Amino acid sequence: MIFDYCIIGGGIVGLATARALLARTPGASLVVLEKEPELGRHQTGRNSGVIHSGIYYAPGSFKARLCREGAARTKELCQQHGVPYEDRGKLIVATRQEEIPRLDALYDRAGENGIRAELIDGAEIAAREPNVTGLKAIHVPEAAIVDYTKVMQVILAEIEAQGAEIRFETAPRAITEAGDQVTVDTGGEVITARRLVACAGLQSDRVARMAGIDPGLQIVPFRGEYYRLAPRLNDVVHAMIYPVPEPGLPFLGTHLTPMIDGYVTVGPNAMLGFAREGYPKWSVSPRDAAQMLSFPGFWKSILQYVGPGLTEIGNSVFRRRYLDTCRRYCPALELSDLTPEPCGIRAQAILKDGSMSQDFVFLDTPRMLHVCNAPSPAATSALPIGDLIAEKLLGPA
Repeated sequence: MIFDYCIIGGGIVGLATARALLARTPGASLVVLEKEPELGRHQTGRNSGVIHSGIYYAPGSFKARLCREGAARTKELCQQHGVPYEDRGKLIVATRQEEIPRLDALYDRAGENGIRAELIDGAEIAAREPNVTGLKAIHVPEAAIVDYTKVMQVILAEIEAQGAEIRFETAPRAITEAGDQVTVDTGGEVITARRLVACAGLQSDRVARMAGIDPGLQIVPFRGEYYRLAPRLNDVVHAMIYPVPEPGLPFLGTHLTPMIDGYVTVGPNAMLGFAREGYPKWSVSPRDAAQMLSFPGFWKSILQYVGPGLTEIGNSVFRRRYLDTCRRYCPALELSDLTPEPCGIRAQAILKDGSMSQDFVFLDTPRMLHVCNAPSPAATSALPIGDLIAEKLLGPA
């Protein structure tokens, strides 16, 4: 059988792409290849569960537009299928005077992006969140929480109802494009398709190289280490509590997030990893480490962030230092309140010049499209990202 479409990667971007392609070409045959035995083993199932508003992103940018649209469509999908989500809102809290100009600039950006937001003072912060301390904050009411694994399950059920297949524990070993077809050798069988889309996340650069494409970048894993707060603190905050982002860094900082299952997490930090899928602390993959350390762009990048990198190492090694970053805005926390929680790993694309890619990276051939970087917040933006990929593959609707 020759499939119309083959999708490599069963994360939320891969599933959303399958959904978009089937919406454009009803009745098409489509297969999704997922190397794990179930959904949600990697980035989608290990994030903070936030439906982001898009406040952080440059006005007019793809990220800002896709995030706003994605948030609305994710909530609509949840409503249609009975997936629980909660509009908890977000407070971005300035705890030091030097952060206030950056907070004010972020508030101006919210207006440019068409995002509802309000500035509140320290007294109002305390009135809304009695356990939170700050000088000034932005309140973003539309930020929400959800379980993205359940969102993926809904999308999977939708595409399966349209005839799509998903093959778990199936990974590519070789990819060949010839004429009007692409073949994928999985070791157990050879799958042939007229079009292939690779949404391989942490392995995206390797899958591109497997297909004969030089991606011009290296995926570098950054561990996001979380803690779960003790049950006595399940109601410590109602909204998500974020710090003001540090200038020049691609991460949002350690935040408090009420989870849809009723508990609260704190995190993540951003710790350089030495294994793309090594979730236990101090995991090292010789292959991953060697490939990362031999990439010149890695060294150019890491030298730009020596100070923040050492801070993250300290926070990872010393739990009290991690706690101190959170106590700036939530002083009620104690060391004993930080209990274990699974970590996540973010696929950060680093270019040859050492810059960290903050935008989408699509690489294509006549029959293939490889998504080599789908930057945060990809989970929030997944549905419109799927539409964008379908448009790149098929042309405007």
